Amino acid sequence: MTQFWFAASTEEFPPSQMLEQAKAADQAGFDAIGSSDHFVSWFPGGQGASAWAYLPAAGQVIADKPLFTSVTPILHHYHPAVVAQFFMNLEELYPGRAVLGVGSAEAISEVPLGLDWPGPKEMLERFARGLEAITRLWDGETVTMDGGWFKLDEARLMTMAKTRPRMIVSAFGPDAAAIAGRYGDGLWTLGDPESAPAVIEAYKKACAKHDKPVGEIVLQAGFCLGDDEAAIIKATKKWKTTQFPEYYLEDHHDLDKMAADAEARMSDEEFAHEGFLISADPQEHIDRIRQMIDVDDAVTTICLQSIGDLDPLTSIRRYGDEVLPALRGEASGGAKRFERESDTLRARQT
Repeated sequence: MTQFWFAASTEEFPPSQMLEQAKAADQAGFDAIGSSDHFVSWFPGGQGASAWAYLPAAGQVIADKPLFTSVTPILHHYHPAVVAQFFMNLEELYPGRAVLGVGSAEAISEVPLGLDWPGPKEMLERFARGLEAITRLWDGETVTMDGGWFKLDEARLMTMAKTRPRMIVSAFGPDAAAIAGRYGDGLWTLGDPESAPAVIEAYKKACAKHDKPVGEIVLQAGFCLGDDEAAIIKATKKWKTTQFPEYYLEDHHDLDKMAADAEARMSDEEFAHEGFLISADPQEHIDRIRQMIDVDDAVTTICLQSIGDLDPLTSIRRYGDEVLPALRGEASGGAKRFERESDTLRARQT
């Protein structure tokens, strides 16, 4: 059965609010809890919350669900060994739950730190070397390597969990998908029914080339469900900048300019009903998520990132009552949630 994961937005909320959203998502019946991982927001006036502060806190209040990032950048400002160390320690704290969603970053979170921005070919080379380092450290190796943008000199992880974290690799095109097939335990890509199939196919070919089984395939989209469609579009349209591939690949980091450009190039209708899942109609959310699930038989997971600062807790709770039950074939979301809460209460009393 398809899993539905919840991601809070480091770009829009401080960690205290993200934690409240995580609790609501847990009660709503999402199967895993995580967040994006950015140093800088995608838009002016946003937040720059730390996923690495939020995830251990989420693990304390939410039991037995995976904890993930969507996605941690491996290219510049995180040394791969530090990433390997953090997620191995997260796995030691919460056995079987740590999931490193990992990608090649964007200029918005790298250039402000005084770091250079490489061309596409060099970007992928750096990305692959970073993933190689993480994989070898997780395997318990003592690693010496010159990754070009980082170095390791007889480095090893001093603290090892009993189990290995999972690593799901983000890819928007076939070259990155080939890297995912070589190093990852799965593929993470956009929930776009038009672009996703080619990425998934390239990932499957890479898995076959490296004699690896096809792992988890995660498709991601932002969501907001509210009563007033005009109001929720107004609260979320600042996320339009995420809809243009050049902002992921090229050296764009002027947030005001990016926002103005995105607003001029994309209508509210396109953003809400073709890009992210922004609608007052729960059935539209259900139908479009089903289209994502049907992209490929190998799709295992839909990651839904909560966006918009207009009552996000209600949006999350309505997903638990009206959207997730329909996707799972449950008769009543409210009844299911009442059953879960009753089971929890009975467990505490025994």
